[in-house]
Amino acid sequence: MSEQKKPPSNPFFGSLFKIKPTKPGEVYGVPGQGDSLLISAISALCLIGFWSLATWAGWIKPLFLPSPIAIFNKFVQVSTEGFAEKTLFEHTRISVLRVFGALILACATAIPVGLAMGMSRVMRGIFDPPIEFYRPVPPLAYLPLMIVWFGIGELAKVLLIFLSIFAPVAIGTRSGVRSAAIEQVHAAYSLGASPWQVLTQVILPAALPEIITAVRIGMGVGWTTLVAAEMVAATSGIGFMVLSASQFLQTSTVIMGIFIIAAIAYAFDMLMRFLERKLVPWKGHA
Repeated sequence: MSEQKKPPSNPFFGSLFKIKPTKPGEVYGVPGQGDSLLISAISALCLIGFWSLATWAGWIKPLFLPSPIAIFNKFVQVSTEGFAEKTLFEHTRISVLRVFGALILACATAIPVGLAMGMSRVMRGIFDPPIEFYRPVPPLAYLPLMIVWFGIGELAKVLLIFLSIFAPVAIGTRSGVRSAAIEQVHAAYSLGASPWQVLTQVILPAALPEIITAVRIGMGVGWTTLVAAEMVAATSGIGFMVLSASQFLQTSTVIMGIFIIAAIAYAFDMLMRFLERKLVPWKGHA
């Protein structure tokens, strides 16, 4: 009998690539199941290490890609001395207020509209044409129109971000309404439930997973639109800081601003994942 292959002698790689035991009721396990935090941390460290090596060896000029140490030093400098007469905290606070203000306004309007579109063909016929008309249009295309209508103040910036978030949240909510099983709806009506009770206790819980996913997507689109919104007549905000720094070839400031935007967006996404696990624990277990 041929000798069986032994597992890797290295305990680190052995634990990293070891096949985890299946849970009760499973035979082969779920594809992709398991925690990937350790692998993600190793991947990030490898990227930072290669970045440091490339800048230290002079493969890439600092004008195009500063070293991680230079980015950190720029972060400390802008945090203490400021940029364009405002500190990094003030720029971040202003951008966060713009994005999250637009997100709250979009969720407060898009979710009811999406529910109405999913439950009524009349409402779907009313709202579907304008949403599908402007949804594929890049926000930069109607930014000049926002300025003509509402000026160059905060209203135009927040409204531009609001429109970019509204469409994906409304469409995601409409799609989520169809997740409710028709048998559950008929059972609720047969037990004497009112249309409002069916909506709040049957349809809305079934649509909640797709609503949360749509909010996550909308938030990503909102951060993308923030840079466009702060391009015009803005004197503060992370997007303004990044664009102003790029005009003076301050690459370290540009990359630092990108990292800040990514960190805030990632933190919000982690928060939405946490809420998803708490609010819809049945997702993925059907």
